[in-house]
Amino acid sequence: MSKQLNLTLKVWRQDSKESAGRIETYPANNIPEEASFLEMLDIVNEGLIVQGKEPIHFDHDCREGICGSCSLTINGIPHGKERGVTTCQLHMRKFSNGDTIWIEPFRAKAFPIVRDLIVDRSAFDRIIASGGYIDVRTGSAVDANSLPIPKADADSAFDAAACIGCGACVASCKNASAMLFVSAKVSHLGHLPQGQPERDKRVLAMVRQMDAEGFGNCTNQYECEAACPKEISADHIARMNRDFAKAAAKEALV
Repeated sequence: MSKQLNLTLKVWRQDSKESAGRIETYPANNIPEEASFLEMLDIVNEGLIVQGKEPIHFDHDCREGICGSCSLTINGIPHGKERGVTTCQLHMRKFSNGDTIWIEPFRAKAFPIVRDLIVDRSAFDRIIASGGYIDVRTGSAVDANSLPIPKADADSAFDAAACIGCGACVASCKNASAMLFVSAKVSHLGHLPQGQPERDKRVLAMVRQMDAEGFGNCTNQYECEAACPKEISADHIARMNRDFAKAAAKEALV
């Protein structure tokens, strides 16, 4: 028989973006240690529904660490203290019986709270829409596998493309900077031949959109890299800064 945990949850509740938020306390009893963190919340919500109470609202989708929806701050750390996992991949065996767990939404000016633990991360969508694409004529694109790419570039592009856009980098940064996210989106195309025609246009558009959305500046303290569930390197930020400086200089000469 699996071990079961009895826990106390301190959960941020907020009825809407206009209303004031508050911390409410809930017991989480008889939680199987093999349950994921989101499954634990499911169990708690089932109990609240039976009692006729409003369940805790939180985002989720794939529950496989791919979609980036499960944006929870657990005991003050985005996705919890375990490295390289999303909230849905965090299992309750990482906690001890009797623990008190604080659960809050990701905090950032550019991520307004929708309800309880759900935040609006559409700012990320607008950044991607501003430049995260390549231009090709339909039907005339060269087969990607026919283009030789140096392994170092392929590996770096793959590392950047692993970004799931969860926003943990923003939530972990004292400035609510989105530099790791944006640099990953800029870098994964910038390392590939298909991304070269729009390279300058892309970095200018995406960085400027990031600033327009109200994200803060990077001060190189690497909380973003530490909190990233895909362990994306902050080296991409330095690369993006170099690309932006070059593109801005070229633009000034036109």
